[in-house]
Amino acid sequence: MSDRRTETDVMLIGAGIMSATLGSLLKELVPEWEIKVFEKLDNAGEESSNEWNNAGTGHAALCELNYTNESPDGSVDINKALKINEQFQVSMQFWSYLVNSGRIHNPQDFIMKMPHLSFVQGEENIAFLKRRYEAMVNTPPFKEMEFSDDPQKLLEWLPLVMKERTSTEPVAATKINDGTDVNFGSLTRKLFHHLESENFEINYKHSVQDMKRTSDGKWEVKVQDLDSGTVDRVTAKFVFIGAGGGSLHLLQKSGIPEGKHTGGFPVSGLFMSCNNPDVIEQHYGKVYGKAKVGAPPMSVPHLDTRYIDNKKSLLFGPFAGFTPKFLKTGSMFDLATSIKPNNLVTMLAAGAKEMGLTKYLMQQVMLSKEQRMEELRDFIPNAKSEDWDLVVAGQRVQVIKDTDAGKGTLQFGTEVVTAEDGSIAALLGASPGASTAVHVMLEVLKKCFPEHINEWEAKIKEMIPSYGVSLMENPELLDDIHASTAQALGLSETVSDEAEDLEEEVKILERV
Repeated sequence: MSDRRTETDVMLIGAGIMSATLGSLLKELVPEWEIKVFEKLDNAGEESSNEWNNAGTGHAALCELNYTNESPDGSVDINKALKINEQFQVSMQFWSYLVNSGRIHNPQDFIMKMPHLSFVQGEENIAFLKRRYEAMVNTPPFKEMEFSDDPQKLLEWLPLVMKERTSTEPVAATKINDGTDVNFGSLTRKLFHHLESENFEINYKHSVQDMKRTSDGKWEVKVQDLDSGTVDRVTAKFVFIGAGGGSLHLLQKSGIPEGKHTGGFPVSGLFMSCNNPDVIEQHYGKVYGKAKVGAPPMSVPHLDTRYIDNKKSLLFGPFAGFTPKFLKTGSMFDLATSIKPNNLVTMLAAGAKEMGLTKYLMQQVMLSKEQRMEELRDFIPNAKSEDWDLVVAGQRVQVIKDTDAGKGTLQFGTEVVTAEDGSIAALLGASPGASTAVHVMLEVLKKCFPEHINEWEAKIKEMIPSYGVSLMENPELLDDIHASTAQALGLSETVSDEAEDLEEEVKILERV
């Protein structure tokens, strides 16, 4: 039987948060365009976007210490934190538009208000945290941040962390109540559910096998139905590769020059999940620490309250693991088959430069449960092994490429590779990823559809009022947007009732 041939305006590969976001934007801007999605698994948001496979922090740089670097003179550079915060505000505006316009419903299913805290130990780290706080609190997005090294105040903020802490080592924390817990798996499924009602074709259990450019500049993509074995050849004017760890292989199949000299290194994540409801109830918030000396940015320890399927959970991690797979559902040959003649030198250079990372990963893989519990006890001194289970999180493929810093430079972040003619784009990398999806997809639209972006501007501004404006330079607009998104998404302007209840319980215990 010969291959079936079809056409479409836009093809999205992978049904994760990135494809869902790009598809949602395009449906608002050009509803007449035909869009087809092809996903290897049997549902949306099952790999990197799944709620068990990502931190779900709502990365707004409120607590992540690796987004604020200490300069040699002791000053703290907060520019990356400001940038990431503004990008998260863009996502919040778009989600609010979708809720207000009835595109998606029940925002509490995917976003909740939650305090974000940074917690450090030792005089040197406390000095850094205080300098960081002083640099951030004078900027619009971080003006509500609080700092304390008072054990009594910290007991109010972090009862589970401070209770039974016998060490004489000083500790300190910053707290900001405007953080969020975001369930990106739920959000992804909501976006696709809406799109399916808008004549938007989603094909699950379909695997992209190959792609080639046609003589008229389009892309012919070979897609196999994993149930029937049928092969379709779909011709698309524009292709977006948003397949998580699978994106690198597909980018290589495209053959575009922009994808050459690029490699990937897989890192898997492991979390400790609390199984004791009494312990879970004693904590409310997301608490980020500082990575140990020599550890990569991906290893920043954090103790997170999460809401998954409307159930409160408590996770600690991440611990790094290693497998050559690029996806949880991938192949053991993913890493080997990603090495090509054009990126061999890049990969070898990375291997030579990143011996420290290799050593770190080997140490992490060899950790026993009790050794992992000892790291947890830096946060929760009285943590009991029987209360915690090990959970395997998602795969992340860190981008390796040649940069001004030299060949084989490991990138910690989100990268978009775009063909010169804008006919194809691929998303690579990891954190802050999902939290900045709307900003990243707007950049894809600018690069890939420059002939349309001016005519789309009015609609984009309707969806994202701050589009084209710096929120950091317009604090009044930031305040207005913060208030409107909080109302639309059901986020109270005050600290949540649960956090208030927890603090009140601590005060009662102190009086007793």
